[in-house]
Amino acid sequence: MAFNSTPEAIVEENSNGLLGAHTSWKRVNISYVANVKNGFAFKSSKFNSEGVGERLIRIRDVLPGDTKTYYSGEIPEGYWVKKNDIIVGMDGDFNIKCWGSSPALLNQRVCRFDLLFNEYDKRFFYRVLPGYLSAVNMNTSSTTVKHLSSRTLNDLLIPLPPLAEQKAIAEKLDTLLTQVESTKARLERIPKILKRFRQSVLAAAVSGKLTEEWRSFYQCEVVSENKIKMERESYFNLHDKKCSDPPRFEEKEAPYDIPLTWGWFRAEEICDLITKGTTPKKEQMSELEKIPFVKVYNLTFSGNLDFSIDPTFVSEETHKTFLKRSKAYPGDVLMNIVGPPLGKVSILPNTYPEWNLNQAISIFRPVCGVTPGYLSLCLRDYLLLEETKSKAKATAGQFNLTLEICRDYAIPVPPKQEQTEIVRRVDQLFAYADTIETQVNNALERVNNLTQSILAKAFRGELTEQWRQGKDNPNLISGENSAEALLEKIKAERAAAKPVKRGRKTVKQG
Repeated sequence: MAFNSTPEAIVEENSNGLLGAHTSWKRVNISYVANVKNGFAFKSSKFNSEGVGERLIRIRDVLPGDTKTYYSGEIPEGYWVKKNDIIVGMDGDFNIKCWGSSPALLNQRVCRFDLLFNEYDKRFFYRVLPGYLSAVNMNTSSTTVKHLSSRTLNDLLIPLPPLAEQKAIAEKLDTLLTQVESTKARLERIPKILKRFRQSVLAAAVSGKLTEEWRSFYQCEVVSENKIKMERESYFNLHDKKCSDPPRFEEKEAPYDIPLTWGWFRAEEICDLITKGTTPKKEQMSELEKIPFVKVYNLTFSGNLDFSIDPTFVSEETHKTFLKRSKAYPGDVLMNIVGPPLGKVSILPNTYPEWNLNQAISIFRPVCGVTPGYLSLCLRDYLLLEETKSKAKATAGQFNLTLEICRDYAIPVPPKQEQTEIVRRVDQLFAYADTIETQVNNALERVNNLTQSILAKAFRGELTEQWRQGKDNPNLISGENSAEALLEKIKAERAAAKPVKRGRKTVKQG
């Protein structure tokens, strides 16, 4: 949990690219321009969330920039954080925040920075500090949580440009980074829009709206109860299995209206035995056995199976004995039945001839009326899923779908030809959405890199290169506004305020 480097070494290494400085600037220890005020160990027995007493900033409140914790005990002097004060969490990721909420008390393991003079711009200080905190974090060892000391903060060597240039850099960064953040915020909204788009596509697909125009050109045979029943009997006879007659779907339970050529069916009416898996003993699973064993994290919301995530296998013996009831085959549709989140659905590919699965997954094997592709759309549809969830019991926010509820899943069944068209259109629209999402993620990555690039250029003095040569630079007229002159002024103010302790190195030439 100790800082394993020195202020000089992290500046020399500059691992994150944010610790640069222009050759005309100086460097000073933070203690030279700011006071690090550690928080107070307020008694936790006096904490409350009912609004009694004064607001209190704990380490978890730094990043959100607000607090819901109150303190109702005695308050010592000097531990208030006011709006626009700069605070840092001294555990974990060493988060920094310019406090934007109403005044609150400074709790332990949170510190406040008080700039000592008017010679260091607060906005520039706030922009500079995160890069140094990040570098310290990377050079701090820990077996549990990383800790930051006020001594480490005091000793950090930060750049000291002329005051006018500090202000100019802060202005440019405020303008540029505001534009970047605005762009980033717009990009980050797109995945949510795409999620709603996919939900709308699924809703249109399983209600008949997606193929409404298509039906006017193609006349399909009406889906009938008798036809589905005959297909079911044919399947069971072919596989030498006893065919039972599951309860018929009751029309009064239909979640919404569907085209006249469609029909409502319970999942049990169109599937073979709907069952769930079992988890064998740990010694019965490995990465070297023969039969792939599917877990919930292998399921996706896209309908595809991702078996590249921690692939697990069971022996053929375990598959044929202990797990024989949950054998699965290519074309089977799997759905997680323990959530949140529910709605992870995947069709088993033909990568392996046989599969198995754990107890949090159910198997839907369509044998009549529907294709695996279309059934997976129904199981992923938000409205149909919510209708099914309403029948489940929730415990502390967790939903467990029983097999009885799964068998009762309401499925709107179109003619087979229309199912093929529905799946084709959904795949096409989802592929379009996936392309947009990939482009958005690439753009977000570029935007994040742009933020780092702008900050790095600012601290190398590149953003103010023209400024230093222009009429707005007071130093062109007189050397009184140089970094050297500013450093001397700070020295004089420090000497007048409090004598500097001898023997301690507080200034580093840049």
